[in-house]
Amino acid sequence: MSTLIPSKFSRRSFLRTSSLASGGMLIGFNFFTACKDTAKMPIDISKLNYNDFNAFIKIADNGLVTIFSPNPEIGQGVKTSMPMIIAEELDVAWKNVHVAQGILDTVNYVRQVAGGSQSIRFGWDALRQTGATARQMLVNAAAAKWGVDASECSAKQGVITNAKGETLGYGDVVKEAAVLEVPENIPLKDPSTYTLIGTDVGNVDIDKIIVGEPLFGLDYKVDGMVYASVLRPPAFGQSLISYDDAEARATPGVIDVIKIGAKAKALMAKEKVNWSVRLHDSEKVVVIAENTWAAMQGKKAIKATWSDDSELESTDFQDKKLLSLLNGNKFKTLRKDGNVKKAFAQADKVLERTYESPFLPHNCMEPMNFFANVTDQKIHLVGPVQTPAAAAETVSELLGRNIADIRLEMTRMGGGFGRRLYGDFVYESAEISDVIRKPVKMVSTREDDMTTGVYRPAIKYRIAASIKNGEITGYHLKEAAVNSNMYGLIPNFFPAGTLENYQVDVANYKSEITTGAWRAPYTNFLAFAEQNFLDELAEELDIDPIQMRLDMLQKVKGTTDARIQYSAERMEDVINLVVEKSGYRTPKEGVFQGFCAYYCHNTHIAEVADVVMENNQPVVKKVTVAVDCGIVVNPLGALNQIEGGVVDGVGHSMYGDFGFKNGMPVSNNYDSYRLIRNKEAPAVETHFVENTLSPTGLGEPTLPPAGAAVSIALKKATGNRIYKQPFVSNMATKPILG
Repeated sequence: MSTLIPSKFSRRSFLRTSSLASGGMLIGFNFFTACKDTAKMPIDISKLNYNDFNAFIKIADNGLVTIFSPNPEIGQGVKTSMPMIIAEELDVAWKNVHVAQGILDTVNYVRQVAGGSQSIRFGWDALRQTGATARQMLVNAAAAKWGVDASECSAKQGVITNAKGETLGYGDVVKEAAVLEVPENIPLKDPSTYTLIGTDVGNVDIDKIIVGEPLFGLDYKVDGMVYASVLRPPAFGQSLISYDDAEARATPGVIDVIKIGAKAKALMAKEKVNWSVRLHDSEKVVVIAENTWAAMQGKKAIKATWSDDSELESTDFQDKKLLSLLNGNKFKTLRKDGNVKKAFAQADKVLERTYESPFLPHNCMEPMNFFANVTDQKIHLVGPVQTPAAAAETVSELLGRNIADIRLEMTRMGGGFGRRLYGDFVYESAEISDVIRKPVKMVSTREDDMTTGVYRPAIKYRIAASIKNGEITGYHLKEAAVNSNMYGLIPNFFPAGTLENYQVDVANYKSEITTGAWRAPYTNFLAFAEQNFLDELAEELDIDPIQMRLDMLQKVKGTTDARIQYSAERMEDVINLVVEKSGYRTPKEGVFQGFCAYYCHNTHIAEVADVVMENNQPVVKKVTVAVDCGIVVNPLGALNQIEGGVVDGVGHSMYGDFGFKNGMPVSNNYDSYRLIRNKEAPAVETHFVENTLSPTGLGEPTLPPAGAAVSIALKKATGNRIYKQPFVSNMATKPILG
């Protein structure tokens, strides 16, 4: 893949230490508290417990530093980038930093979540203040040791120097620093002086990942641990009537067969827990065994009878239901500017199009799994989860235990994409352990994950625009979705604010099929629908689609509408940058380019996709990306997220298709569910807009516009507009990736 970054981001390699020498003390401030919107330091730092390592920066007497990363690591790189922010202001050499995963700490930390591309954005200011405060405390300790004023001393790369040129390492003064009063309002570095932020730093876990050292939930083991495989209802809307476990118990390696789910069902009835318990509110049969193979074989031997408590949905029914919602009048209006109805009545012409998308599973490479050990004294939970605090709170409700009894440790995750926001697998493992009173690992099969999980809901959009005297006078978007509306949180994104008459209406129907967040929630399909509509609207008006967007943005500059979340100026910047770098104005012969500009998850993105025709087939060759995410903390990690988002967006737009028949998913493994292959990934060329604004998210923003840019390029190459995903199932000329 081809990637470009501004010249100011020099590439460096960094060594890491794998452990700290003995000795040293904890620096006297709370890392987790520092990630709150307003950082507050502990008042009596002299009482800090050295062994309470999860909430602090630790500095050894030899100067080596351990920084604990609080947020779940899901592949988005926060375990590397968040400690980098502290290390920059602490002014310590990265080669002397060891990064460790923190555990759940609901007392000292807010938003210990992996989701929404928000970790760096929320932690930026407080993490910098944390590092700067620690640095100043060390300088103050050194100054006291020398008997000089702290203003005469400076710190750089873990070494403190006074006016005479004398030096002390951080390890030389850490004990004294830990008992000093915590200073306030410490000046932060100017971004122009950064030596670590803005440089390429490798993933802190990469060496272990390469050689297969234990990092992930599936790797976690303790002595005496058993394994569990859960038999869940085969169709959404079914419930367990009875089961015969004789053959399962006779399976070699099987220890026991139990039933769970009643506690979760009771809690759901009382509405005392979060929505995701719904995934665990039916009775299920669990096979306990010596290993995963025995547990899964035993599950296959269970003879269960299931009842149909509700209508078992199929894709045909869902399509008709969503269309009836679009054609109906039971909508909730999320935003209404001007008078759309009047604009449409007075229009010379109305352009209206409908866009459709299917359900999508998450397909994490690492199947759902979690470890639990429930005893009378404690509840020990370990595994991959994006929402550890919510999971621990629900387990306490489920088992009727004090939240203080729960210790939850986070492992690295082999994919999440929103699936691990929902802690059903945590609740299952906890309830299983509570019944058998043994340490247990619940492990799902690939088929379990794909057929009994959470899905991106099927959605249909109907977008219409009124045209009068060659101008857009009105814009009306209607959304119909399964369970919950994806548009619910973003009625104020572009093109909101650019048109006098603008309206967004939503409707949904309740389904037994569990739906929820899927990578880049709300925007992952909306971008395709809106951006294609704008492109066709420009074609209808016979104007340049890029110039049309730039003209629309002019109307938002200087707006007093506080609801508008995007920046017209920053959107202009990424548009101009991608046009320049992609050669959009001077395309090569035989190259068809599709353009998309989008804002989501607080980041502004523009993308241009290149499609060529080979053997009468359209082939996606390259995607050029312009990004304004503010300061880029770790360019190497940023590129990984950008490229991954583009490839994921292109792949699912091209191939992602998932349906139901009688309440059951029609696909249960990769032999029937098509994903993009490594060799099919288009080249991705990335360019950053350089500025010193606070950083925003990158895990999700490049995914939504990718499918839109490709579909617009495919239209130019084939002459056919695409209104439905996946592309390969809804085009006469089948596109391929190359």
